[in-house]
Order: sequence, then C-alpha cells, then structure tokens
Amino acid sequence: MKLSQLKQGQRARIEGFASSDLELKLMEMGCIPGEEVVVEQVAPLGDPISIRVAGYSLSLRLNEADQILLEPLDKH
Repeated sequence: MKLSQLKQGQRARIEGFASSDLELKLMEMGCIPGEEVVVEQVAPLGDPISIRVAGYSLSLRLNEADQILLEPLDKH
C-alpha cells in the first residue's frame, strides 16, 4: 500500500520507497522505514496531505506520498 492511498485517521508503518528519486529527501524529513505514520488532514481537493511522523506534522504532495510504501496497522 502507498501513503497516498491512506485515508484520514488511518495509521501505518513505513516499509520502504517505490523509487530512489525522493528517498533521501523523504528520509531527511523523518519518513524512515519502521516509523509509524498517521494521516491527520487531507486538503479539500485531496492534495496535499498532512501526516504525523517522527513526532511532528509534515505536509506532502500526493506524488511524494505515492513513493512511500506502507504496512497498514488498522483496518478502516
């Protein structure tokens, strides 16, 4: 599953990245494999999304969120 597919309020754990293009940038922002993420808010038109990761809020565009591969933690 990709972060861009997660719904507001859902939690998941980062497994890795779909490509290496944004991998370093995302890891510098706290999106490290093993970290738990929660989707906090979704913009009215769906882009960007706000997530909580590594203890802080982060806004990502859907094309960035599409690169983050997840393991779901809850069923919504």
